[in-house]
Amino acid sequence: MTQHFDFFEEAALPAPEITPTQAAEYVQATYGINGVVTELGSQQDANFLVDADDARYVLKVSNAAFTRDDLEAQDLAAAHVARLEPDIHVPVAIPGPGGSTVQPIALEGRPTYARLVTFVAGDVLSDSSSYLAPEIVAALGDLAARTSRALAGLAGQVPPRSLQWDLRNAAEVVTRLADFVAVPGGPDAVLLAARTAAKALAPYAGTLPLQVIHGDLTDDNVIAAVDADGRRRPVGVIDFGDLAESWSIAELAVTSTSLLHHSPDPSTILPAIVAYDRIRPISDDELAALGPLVVLRAAALAVSGQQQAQVDRDNRYATENLAREWAIFERATSVPLEVLTELIRASVRPPRERRTADGSALLWIAQDRPVVPAMLDLSTTSIDLHDGLFLVEGAEAAAALKQDGSVAVAVPYLQPRLTRTRLNSFEAPASIGLGVEVFAVQDLEVRAPWAGVIERHDDAVALKGPEGMTLWLTGANVSAEGAVDAGEVLGRLAAQASLRVQVSDLDTRPPFFVPASLAAAWAESCPDPTGLINPAAVPTRAASREALLDRRDNAFATVQEHYFREPPQIERGWQNHLFDTEGRSYLDMVNNVSILGHGHPRLAAAIERQWRLLNTNSRFHYRAVVEFSERLAALLPEPLDTVFLVNSGTEAVDLALRLAWANTGRRDIVAVREAYHGWSDATDAVSTSVADNPNALDSRPSWVHTVAAPNAYRGQYRGPDADRYGEDAVASINKLAEAGHPPAAFLSESFYGNAGGMALPDGYLQAVYAAVRRAGGLCIADEVQVGYGRLGNHFWGFEQQGVVPDVVTVAKAMGNGHPLGAVITTAAIAEGYRSQGYFFSSAGGSPVSCVAGTVVLNVLRDEQLQENARLVGDHLRNRLLELADRHPIIGAVHGMGLYVGVELVRDRSTLEPAPAETAAICERMRELGVIMQPTSDRLCVLKIKPPLGITIADADFFADALDRVLTEGW
Repeated sequence: MTQHFDFFEEAALPAPEITPTQAAEYVQATYGINGVVTELGSQQDANFLVDADDARYVLKVSNAAFTRDDLEAQDLAAAHVARLEPDIHVPVAIPGPGGSTVQPIALEGRPTYARLVTFVAGDVLSDSSSYLAPEIVAALGDLAARTSRALAGLAGQVPPRSLQWDLRNAAEVVTRLADFVAVPGGPDAVLLAARTAAKALAPYAGTLPLQVIHGDLTDDNVIAAVDADGRRRPVGVIDFGDLAESWSIAELAVTSTSLLHHSPDPSTILPAIVAYDRIRPISDDELAALGPLVVLRAAALAVSGQQQAQVDRDNRYATENLAREWAIFERATSVPLEVLTELIRASVRPPRERRTADGSALLWIAQDRPVVPAMLDLSTTSIDLHDGLFLVEGAEAAAALKQDGSVAVAVPYLQPRLTRTRLNSFEAPASIGLGVEVFAVQDLEVRAPWAGVIERHDDAVALKGPEGMTLWLTGANVSAEGAVDAGEVLGRLAAQASLRVQVSDLDTRPPFFVPASLAAAWAESCPDPTGLINPAAVPTRAASREALLDRRDNAFATVQEHYFREPPQIERGWQNHLFDTEGRSYLDMVNNVSILGHGHPRLAAAIERQWRLLNTNSRFHYRAVVEFSERLAALLPEPLDTVFLVNSGTEAVDLALRLAWANTGRRDIVAVREAYHGWSDATDAVSTSVADNPNALDSRPSWVHTVAAPNAYRGQYRGPDADRYGEDAVASINKLAEAGHPPAAFLSESFYGNAGGMALPDGYLQAVYAAVRRAGGLCIADEVQVGYGRLGNHFWGFEQQGVVPDVVTVAKAMGNGHPLGAVITTAAIAEGYRSQGYFFSSAGGSPVSCVAGTVVLNVLRDEQLQENARLVGDHLRNRLLELADRHPIIGAVHGMGLYVGVELVRDRSTLEPAPAETAAICERMRELGVIMQPTSDRLCVLKIKPPLGITIADADFFADALDRVLTEGW
């Protein structure tokens, strides 16, 4: 009878000793294949890459402890997966002498076997980066499920084996190998974790379904190929060396555990579990077992790696993996097992009804007067946190003291606190309170809500309660000792002090604040204590971000798209940052509309004041419209002295076109390709950006004539030849005039914003404007995106070209988000509009709009924001150019001041655009706390146009985030 492998009968499993030269000789002698042989890593076997003339192979020299039957089963399993799941790439075993895929190899010691298998093209997923996107994590879960589904059909065809990697043996493996752990405190940590997990697993161990599993379906054994977005996506499975019959759910546990070294947040494994469940539905018992199995796998991995490194000291593969394996263990145990289990359960099951804690009143102000605190709102939408007060030290206490008529106020359970946000942080803040925090306005008495025993823990006291519940109190002066009765005085809460009230059924003290990604899972072990301070309170659950997005899609036309695949719910802005409802801050690097930044108090106060006075339309006579028009006209060179006020950039460009038509009596317009000017019928006609409208070029009316985008980076003329764009445009204008269609106007952005923040070639507008004017047309400068000081060196984009347009259109920045635009032109051109009737704009020249516009100009001046755009813009540009030296995907850095474009390419020679990569990079930047979006017709340019008040620290945070993404992957 064949002796099957039993790990517990082996003292150790050192890898076979064989050199690359010996491996090459063996492959030639056994298979007749000559090739260059390179050693590959393995913990207990010896693997070699064989590069032959016609193909690539892997020679696998198995540990002497494994039998021929074991190895033949591995080949059988790989072939079985290939047959049932043909899109999963697996190694194919090459028959040797006698037709067997398993061949003996003569090495010192016990009989040993080798196999030659085909090389699965690609890289192992663990080589991709330290970051895996949620889509890739989900793809790995999908792959694990399909592999598991295929292997389920091999029942009875795999010899029984007792492996150290079989999770049914994990607790015993940890017990036997814990002493090998050299990490300080490590032996005790792995033993405690394994025992806790084994105890939690015990109720389910006898009922979990069994099947043949791969047993090591990790990112080390999954082959990935580069997808269209530049990500490595799982396509194949290798190394069936841990094949065995075990718990079916162990396959997913192994896969999930391997993901933990990619992120410190255990919730990042959840997409794999959700994807697995779609293909192989997970039972309730398996869900309950999955968390303990992840911990057991992590502990077994840690102790086994430590042992292998000591018994096989020349095994570089085992040694190099030690840090990663210990990181996996630490992350698997970074939250209590109960929390990990609930985190996993909730990913594929409906949320549970919120648990609450009951007892007698906790807070009293007199012998017979319990205190019910008023609720204090510290959320993202709190009116007490305007003007950046949430960033001030002591903001919570200050907000509490604002509440009139209350002896105490309390922050609700699970309320995300904006006061806990962190600016310019790659990680989401621990913003969710797992309890209630009470701020006392006057002295309060604290009484026991139930009978129990007082225990002291550093800055807190604990009171054990019914059904294993523990009350944790932090901040009160507790004088009681030992056993107490319900209602007994525990101590006092001093006026202007705070008390954190928390209830938990865990064996250890829970944190009071946790990140939003973990809050719901923690809440299952930390019930709502609100009933202890307000027995009449009814638990509520805030509507989810996803539910609101569904409502948006139902009521708001979906053609009005939103940023990001899973957009955060943004409800507040302050200065250069945006804040979501979970208290996460995002550096806003795209909001050129909010040129002053968000929530500017001067602007808010002025608009509120004017709203209370008057808001009407400009056909009434009032001061604001006069003052604003004068201020605006004074910013333009002569002879531009007359202002039209409108609602938007679209209206501004539309009116500019109508001015040209009215003054020239012509219809033809010359516009620059790859530009966007608005959504009205006329402005859409002259917009040629295929990113905004894929049919832009094909659907132009006959009166629109386009000239080439003057793109000196990737256009027809590059570098020193870029002046030919002007020559060609002049020739086109002359040709139109000669054909009897002289243009009414030439329209362009004066700094090429929509295409990626590029300066026009020197002299371009001088040449084109001269040709247009010779033909009797007007020159329209679209400054909607690039004007108002954004370029730093210039207030208007046309100044960079040394020209003066006939008509200037402005919007976006003018009102800092208030709907406001303008057309500035000469008095004569403005008067020419009378042939069309009269003009007015309902909101454009209203008192509120004019006040908003005037305050924006005042703040730009007083806070020297144009100069800030120059200084910070220069610093940011230098940082980005340094990144371009290190990251080949950056093809060019365009722009000036705080209108910058980083163009991403797949090849610096061909300039092949990288649109999918750009979109994925923007998604990853959002995860790291930066709002960024693509632009240009090729959607491969990061459009950097933040509020003008960003700081050097903000610019560095952005550059550091981009560097991290390009280094770690996206």
